[in-house]
This record gives sequence, C-alpha cells and structure tokens, in this order.
Amino acid sequence: MRFPPRITRVGAAAAVLSALLVGGTVTATPATAAVGSICSSDLPSQAHDTLDLIERGGPFPYTQDGAVFQNRERVLPGRPSGYYHEYTVITPGSPTRGARRIVTGEASREDYYTSDHYATFDLVDFGC
Repeated sequence: MRFPPRITRVGAAAAVLSALLVGGTVTATPATAAVGSICSSDLPSQAHDTLDLIERGGPFPYTQDGAVFQNRERVLPGRPSGYYHEYTVITPGSPTRGARRIVTGEASREDYYTSDHYATFDLVDFGC
C-alpha cells in the first residue's frame, strides 16, 4: 500500500490560483480532475481484504489480479507502462469480477480505489 507524492494536488491548486490572479484560464487534465480521496475506514470491507492480499503477495482470487493497469482512461497521473497494477475488489452477489478495483502505484502507499470500473478513482488515505 502506497501514497503518491502530494505534488499533483499542490500543482493543480497552484495552477488554479495562478490563473485566478492573472486572469488566465485553467485546463484540467483528467489526472487532476478525476482523482479524489477516500478515508481507509470508508472503504468496503472487501477492499480491505484485497489490500491485505496485496500486502501478503496473494494468492488472489482472479488470474487478472496483479496485471499491469494501462491507465488508458488517463484518469490517474501519467506514469510509464508497468507503474500501475490492478486487483479485484470482490462485489458480493456479482456473478463476475464486478466493477470495483484497487490500483496500486510503485510509490510508497499509493493505492487507488474505483467502484465504477476506472471512470473515477479515489486515493486511499490511510491516515484517517
């Protein structure tokens, strides 16, 4: 479990402030527009199960777990291929893998949760 550098949020805030002060425009990239945050305690219990499996190195319930996440939606910050990996968060009652995932980055405690199959992501905050 990993946290990314805070520069992404700080950089986005600085761009908005700069644009407001000098009368410019702000163009949000998908990476800064769609990544929110979620308190670890607000995650569903199945997400905690997945995070525990990641920490232990498996075994994982699906063969796709641990696969490289390509970030094709460009919602997460741009990184080289192989930086992100995805893991299934089991959805009770679903006959398929469902839409919930944990996507990890290589940086220390950088874990993202999505409940809508990559449309939006929340950075998991382990400090709350």
